Amino acid sequence: MEKSDLSHHILSRYNDDLERVRTNVLQMGGFVEEQLKLAVQALVQGDSRLGEQVAHGDQKVNAMEVAIDDDCSRILATRSPAASDLRLIVAVIKTITDLERIGDEAEKIGYIGSRLAAVERPADRYREIKHLGRLVGDMLHEALDAFARLDPIGAVAIAKKDRLIDEEYEAIQRQCITFMMEDPRTIRRALDVLWVARALERIGDHAKNVCEYVVYMVHGKDIRHLSMEDVEKHLQSRSSKSPEPPPAR
Repeated sequence: MEKSDLSHHILSRYNDDLERVRTNVLQMGGFVEEQLKLAVQALVQGDSRLGEQVAHGDQKVNAMEVAIDDDCSRILATRSPAASDLRLIVAVIKTITDLERIGDEAEKIGYIGSRLAAVERPADRYREIKHLGRLVGDMLHEALDAFARLDPIGAVAIAKKDRLIDEEYEAIQRQCITFMMEDPRTIRRALDVLWVARALERIGDHAKNVCEYVVYMVHGKDIRHLSMEDVEKHLQSRSSKSPEPPPAR
């Protein structure tokens, strides 16, 4: 094999490795997204079996994280990636950590939903939890979509939605406290609902983290402790001047 052919072959294999890692992250994200949807469904519908199924599915999430992490470690050890490729690997490692934690939160919701299936459901059928779950699920889906498209401006716009999720969580918190004060018999169920709402709020935080990693992947800028409004203005200004090509493969 000619030296140029060998170099081309090695580069092609390297690109395939990077693309496979990205694909596996999106597959893991899709599975976690479905886990979240089913967990909320189990709670709202009072489906004990579905709640247990979601809880047991966390083992698959853990296995996915380990497999992707191993792939990233192998690429770091054998390919010595630099620049945008290195940022991709770092962002992937961070992203799968957040996805695994989302899986943990979905597991909690599944267990609580399974337990609450044995008690009488409230008249509103957990309407607030269903609404919050829909908001969080949409945010997670959009964050993964921004990751797939390497869209930093879209990612920042999605991250700003975390504020709305925080407001919804606080409203549920106030409502549950009111219920507990008015009728002590509702304390156990109200606390469970609070745990579910808290888990959903945490999932929103993790989805926001994924959005921040997209900006890091494309621009190499750590925005974790910056105002989303300032970051959005900076990226729009940067894009209108001389947009940096994303590290698409």
